[in-house]
Amino acid sequence: MSTFARTDTSLLSRWWWTIDRWTLAALISIALIGAVLILAASPPVAERIGLDPYYFARRQLTLLPIALALMLGTSLLSIRGVWRSAVVCFIAAVALMVATLVAGEEIKGATRWLQVGGFSLQASEFVKPSLAVIAAGFFAGRHTEMGKPGFAIATGMLLVVAALLLLQPDVGMTLVVASVWGVQFFLAGLPLVLVGLVLVIILASGVGAYFIFPHVQVRIDRFLDPAGGDNYQVARGLEAFRNGGLFGRGVGEGRVKEVLPDAHADFIFAVAGEEFGLLVCLAVVLLFAFVVVRGLVRAFGEDNLFVMLTVSGLVVQFGLQAIINMASTLHLMPPKGMTLPFISYGGSSMLALAYGMGVMLALTRERPGKGVLA
Repeated sequence: MSTFARTDTSLLSRWWWTIDRWTLAALISIALIGAVLILAASPPVAERIGLDPYYFARRQLTLLPIALALMLGTSLLSIRGVWRSAVVCFIAAVALMVATLVAGEEIKGATRWLQVGGFSLQASEFVKPSLAVIAAGFFAGRHTEMGKPGFAIATGMLLVVAALLLLQPDVGMTLVVASVWGVQFFLAGLPLVLVGLVLVIILASGVGAYFIFPHVQVRIDRFLDPAGGDNYQVARGLEAFRNGGLFGRGVGEGRVKEVLPDAHADFIFAVAGEEFGLLVCLAVVLLFAFVVVRGLVRAFGEDNLFVMLTVSGLVVQFGLQAIINMASTLHLMPPKGMTLPFISYGGSSMLALAYGMGVMLALTRERPGKGVLA
C-alpha cells in the first residue's frame, strides 16, 4: 500500500501519483540486472590487467545509486525545468568535448575521455540526451513563435556535435545522434522532401565513413567476411550463447568472461547468455522493449509537441543503443563499442542514461496545462 494519500499535495506525493510507475520499475529492474552481471563479468577482466578483482564492480556499484538518484531527481522537474537543465547540460558537454580534443586521453586510437578528478569522463555521452531535448524544443517551436529559425538552429547544433564526434573519432555515436535527430525531424511534421533529404544524407554519411575511417572499414569487412579477419570476441560471444542454452551454466560458472577483454562492457550480454541462459536474455530484451514501446505510446498520446518529440527521441535513443549492443554481440551487425544501457560498465554512459530516462519520466507524468514549454 502506498504511503502517499491522493489528498496529499506535497511534491513527493504528487510525483508518486503522476509518475509512470511501470516504466520506473522496468528501468530499476534493468539497473539491478546490470549490477548482478557486473559482479559476475568484471572480476576476471580486472585480474587479467593486474587490478583488484572487484575494481570495476566497485566503481560501477558506487555510481549506480548516484545514477538512480539523478534519474529520480530529474523526474521531478517541470517541462520548463527539463528544458533549462538540457541547455546547461548541452553547453557543458560541448565545452568538455572541445577540451577532450585538446587534453583528452587517447585509447585505442580515439580521444573520447577526459580525466576529471580521477574519473574518466566521456562528455559525448551527455550530448546525446541533451541534444534530443533541445532539438525537440526548436522543432516544436517551429510551429509557434520561433518560426523557421528553430529548424535552422537545431540543424546547426547537430552539425556542431557531429563535427566534434568525428574529430574524436566516434562514427557510431555520430550515426546514433543523427538518427535520433532524424526521427524527431520526421515526427515534427516537416516536409517529406526534407525528410527524404535528411535520410539520404545520413545514409551517404555512413557510406562515406567506410572510405574515410580505416577502423570503420576494417569492422565492416570483418563482419561481411568473418574468415578474412580477427573476429575473436564475436566468435567467443556466440560460443558463450551456445554453451548457456536455455537456462545457463549457473552464476559464476561461465568461462567466456575469462577470455573476453570486453566481457564487462561491450560483450556483457554474452556473459548473461552463458551464465543465465536464453530465457533470462529474452527477459532483458523484453524489459528494454517495454520501456521503448510504453514510452512511445505515452509520447504519441501527448498534445504537447515538445513533450512528444523529446520522449520519442529519448526512447528511440535508449532502444537503438540496446539494439546496437546486443546485435553486435550476436554478430547481426558490425561491432560497435556501445554500452548496453544500465548494464555494461561505464560511468559516463550510466549517468547520461539516467538523466535521459529521468527526463522521459518527468515528461510522461500526468499533468494539467498545455503549451510548448508549459
